Amino acid sequence: MRSNQELLNLFENFLSNHLPCATSFHPHFEKALSEMLDVGGKRFRPLLLLSVVESIHPLLVENALHVALGVEMMHTYSLIHDDLPCMDNAPLRRGHPTLHVSYDETTAVLVGDALNTHAFYCIANAPISAEIKIKLVSLLANDAGIDGMVLGQAIDCFFEDKLLTVEELSFLHVHKTAKLIAASLAMGALICESEKQSYEALYQFGLKLGLLFQVQDDIIDATLSSEEAGKPTGNDGHKNSFVNLLGLEGAQKEKEKLLLELDIELNKLDVILAQKLKSIVDDYFKH
Repeated sequence: MRSNQELLNLFENFLSNHLPCATSFHPHFEKALSEMLDVGGKRFRPLLLLSVVESIHPLLVENALHVALGVEMMHTYSLIHDDLPCMDNAPLRRGHPTLHVSYDETTAVLVGDALNTHAFYCIANAPISAEIKIKLVSLLANDAGIDGMVLGQAIDCFFEDKLLTVEELSFLHVHKTAKLIAASLAMGALICESEKQSYEALYQFGLKLGLLFQVQDDIIDATLSSEEAGKPTGNDGHKNSFVNLLGLEGAQKEKEKLLLELDIELNKLDVILAQKLKSIVDDYFKH
């Protein structure tokens, strides 16, 4: 079985060879289109999807790369729009100037729009059966859209400087962050045509993993410099974050609680898949 790093390397090579193109006489749109994809990132969501496929049906990993790229494009679009002046107005992302800083706000909006739609193009043209691709598109559209990431972002922006309860904060981040992570795992299961029980267990694991990812991100914002994090930090004062609501110590306790809950969820999965996902959790969160 390929290691996490080998899967990441495989994905990075695939991404480099399949960056989106839009050849025209526009002076910078094509460069901007691929820029935020090409500067790096954790590649957390593609790794989750590919790890599921590697654990269940490794011969399908090459086919799944097209879908993993679509997921990464969807995630990158969300970051580009999240950083816009009308939202977080962030100057830095992935250690790189944001697109509205490097170019202009119009370019950033249109690049985000393009990556959103091109994500579905990548999936629609993946070497996978049409029946499975319809399910993949449906899941991604739902969890990245009005019942997922977009709804979460709308709540996040509207309730700046308005205190939420822990339950409301969890609802926000289940939608804004966790559902796309859960979808990434479930899409891997769909590609492998896994049984419904396995698919649903993976999705539930992904929701908890997504909340853990957000708690970790809030802790990073409170404890690391912008240079260390590769994006602006110390800027969550107006946001409803786990650190703001629970304090740093409380957020760290929430992280430990979620790690224990993830171990319980892992016990519901196939042993090989559980071991693979546990290695990712350990790499990303247990340090």
